Amino acid sequence: MATFLTALVAIGTYQALLRPAGLAKPGGVAVDGLTVRDSSRRLSVAPDGKVTFVAFLDFECEVCGEVYPVVEQLRAGYGDRVTFVVRYFPLEGHVNAQRAARAVEAAAQQGQLEAMYRRMFQTQPEWAEQQEPKDELFRRYAADLGLDMDRWDAAYAADSTWEPIQADIDDGLALGVTATPALFLNGDELESTSLLDLSRALDQALAR
Repeated sequence: MATFLTALVAIGTYQALLRPAGLAKPGGVAVDGLTVRDSSRRLSVAPDGKVTFVAFLDFECEVCGEVYPVVEQLRAGYGDRVTFVVRYFPLEGHVNAQRAARAVEAAAQQGQLEAMYRRMFQTQPEWAEQQEPKDELFRRYAADLGLDMDRWDAAYAADSTWEPIQADIDDGLALGVTATPALFLNGDELESTSLLDLSRALDQALAR
């Protein structure tokens, strides 16, 4: 528990630094530009690398919560034919969005990206749009997943955990992202979030 309290103190001290930075020049981006980096978090990877679907998400965003099952249906239907990438874009107006992104990234460092990503959206009504910090609740989610809690606590508070989140924010801003979800297919932004339209876009990309 001492470790976790230390982590919370560190997070409190670090809050002033959690605002999106200016348009930093991104490094190590993949061939389709700013939409995905080599280090970006992937839910699945297509061996041929032909089609990449990228979602800039805020785990506290209600619309992101509505799009989550659509993306899951796409993942189930397209399997390993499409690479699905999650990028963090916590919005300033959401009290727990940055904390949720930290919680997911800290879990990803233990190989549990998908499990925590699912947990955040499945439990969104329990914690979103609330004004009190939900650090303890997110810690409980991590414990429920069987994570090494000493490692998770340290990662949750670490500057190095925020760095990839900030990189995602910077790339999103450079791409003109102002709201979530922002969806991209092979570097091109998609206007629709409907299952039918997204399926058609994926089919067209796969057919090329």
